[in-house]
Amino acid sequence: MAAPATTARKAAKAWCLYLIECRNGHYYAGITNDLDARMQAHREGRGARYTRANPPLRLLGSRPYADRASATRAECLVKRLPRSRKLAFLMQPEDDP
Repeated sequence: MAAPATTARKAAKAWCLYLIECRNGHYYAGITNDLDARMQAHREGRGARYTRANPPLRLLGSRPYADRASATRAECLVKRLPRSRKLAFLMQPEDDP
């Protein structure tokens, strides 16, 4: 007999947008629902192709989102921002565009 859906599924975690500074001085933006595990993957060279080539120095910040779709939209937006505004985007209140 199959396990009930509530026990079979892992508890949903909140999604977040994060920004890290890489060894080459550039910023990398990504999304995840487990920031600690994702940062560990980046540090160990198992993260994104970009961070495998340009290892992370430090996490600059993160911002929570209700779901993956919202986090993805925010990631697209922050990747289009100039470097000088990326960190400011993470620090502004969630209601601001």
